[in-house]
Amino acid sequence: MDSETAQRLTGIQESTDRLLAAASGLTDEQAAAPSRLPGWSRGHVLTHLARNADGFCNLLYWARTGTRTPMYPSEAARDEGIEAGAKRSAADLAADVRGSAAAFAAAAAGLPEAAWAAVVERRGEPFPAPEILRARRSELEFHHVDLGSGYLPDEWPADFVADALPRVAGSFAGRPGMTACRLAPDGWADGFLVGPAGPGATDVVVHGTPGRLLAWLSGRADGAGLQVTGAAAVPVPPPWR
Repeated sequence: MDSETAQRLTGIQESTDRLLAAASGLTDEQAAAPSRLPGWSRGHVLTHLARNADGFCNLLYWARTGTRTPMYPSEAARDEGIEAGAKRSAADLAADVRGSAAAFAAAAAGLPEAAWAAVVERRGEPFPAPEILRARRSELEFHHVDLGSGYLPDEWPADFVADALPRVAGSFAGRPGMTACRLAPDGWADGFLVGPAGPGATDVVVHGTPGRLLAWLSGRADGAGLQVTGAAAVPVPPPWR
């Protein structure tokens, strides 16, 4: 295992441990209460994270064997699985997250070096196997905030923000519905252009800490704490995903 893979697995485990600490502290009533995601309880969020780990195990199996193995049989099956597990007790939810995360960690740690060069697919989009690790950590960190248990974007680890912000900002580049502007993260030499390109695309500049820019773009914050020049208020991004 190379050092970058080992570092990513360490980050995933740290994110998992923080999430499990929160999940293990929930009562049944709290687990059934609404999360920060519309229409989802905390039980939905935790079940999603467990099934997400299972799905990424499928992709790791694909990378290891070359046998096409989608994350989920279908999007409908994914949704049904989340719905079916969402109303379980808090203890059962936490145990599911713990067990599925352990299985994912073992599968990733045991993946042969050559298998990391494989290309797999998620929702029809091909990507290299190492992106599985990035995606899993994103799921853990973003959805830990969505759980609504007190974990806030300002608590995101700096290495996660440094990795995620360029990717999330890149997904808004040229995107219709996004105000054309330049993002200027505090302390970073380079910024990011988002929204449609063209004349005036850099007239609006949004400044702030990298973590708060990431929270705003990903829909986990309303832009409070950010500063804007060239506009009266911080733009409202369209839904990230």
